[in-house]
Amino acid sequence: MFDGLKDKLQGFSSDVEDEADLEGAEAESAAAAESADGAAASDEGEPAEAPTPEAAPPADATPAESGEAGDRGESESDRSLGERAKLFATGKTVIDEDDLAAHLDDLELALLGSDVELSVAQEVLDGVEERLTGQTRRRLSSTGNLVRDALREALYDVISVGQFDFDERVAAADKPVVIVFTGVNGVGKTTTIAKLAHYLEERGLSSVLANGDTYRAGANEQLREHAEALSRKFISHEQGSDPAAVIYDAVEYADANDVDVVLGDTAGRLHTSEGLMDQLSKIDRVIEPDMTLFVDEAVAGQDAVNRAREFDDAAAVDGTVLTKADADPQGGAAISIAYVTGKPILFLGTGQDYGDLERFDPERVVDELLGAE
Repeated sequence: MFDGLKDKLQGFSSDVEDEADLEGAEAESAAAAESADGAAASDEGEPAEAPTPEAAPPADATPAESGEAGDRGESESDRSLGERAKLFATGKTVIDEDDLAAHLDDLELALLGSDVELSVAQEVLDGVEERLTGQTRRRLSSTGNLVRDALREALYDVISVGQFDFDERVAAADKPVVIVFTGVNGVGKTTTIAKLAHYLEERGLSSVLANGDTYRAGANEQLREHAEALSRKFISHEQGSDPAAVIYDAVEYADANDVDVVLGDTAGRLHTSEGLMDQLSKIDRVIEPDMTLFVDEAVAGQDAVNRAREFDDAAAVDGTVLTKADADPQGGAAISIAYVTGKPILFLGTGQDYGDLERFDPERVVDELLGAE
């Protein structure tokens, strides 16, 4: 999962570390050579340079008048070289803006090339730069430790936005808990509902499946088959019926029969489908669901990010489920959607079986991307 992005991110970490080590070693070598030259000059009886009387600044001279203390006897780069050498000698090196500039450009290209949304990529870059510039690290610690940690924290900040514990929210809500699913056609919304019914059953929660997709031919049959396979109650109306009425009936059934959760399907729609979006708004008004979940394919990348933003604008969602995450080499949608919408990714679909639904754990995902042990 996300193997292409994983390789790019791990390459960034190792490249920055390698360059920092190289520059530190060069600084130490240059400082050692300078020290040797000074020692040689001393052995030959050549005294160290001392300021002549005419070179000494007047007692009341300001730093500017004295040429910044005679340019302090060394250039900015010389002083930086000395500082780096001292740090390196104690097992540390420093990472500055010059070290990072080219690598951050490469990281930006890697993120954008993996379908990470532009503003999200910039947020990651800013986070990495802020955490690394001027920082020191133990040269002999685990390879890539500081850089990987900085990148890990920057990634975590963007993908963990709005995160909440789904299980805890369901457990704390009044029963029946009503969850409505929305998204475009063909992204695995109906299968996701069946997977979530199985997920809830494993945690001791009963559910009823309601087909609010009353427009698509075959929608009733598809969800009914899942309900039968899972031994779940199925609520439906005739094709063309009011979706809100279907879900309302499912809520009534759940309330009368002590069912814990109502899982309501809706017709696949585009944000430009004004009539369908109005119906989604009607469901919100009539049913007042506890959660509305947006479903899309991880492999849709930037398209999924754009659709998530548009659906959230049209009818606020509470979280996202990304299907086909196991087939996504890029990871752009997983990195971007939470930050763009301010709403969390809650689940990843990772296969065709009912058990192939994983809770989205931002920390675990970031560790996997960066190859953390």
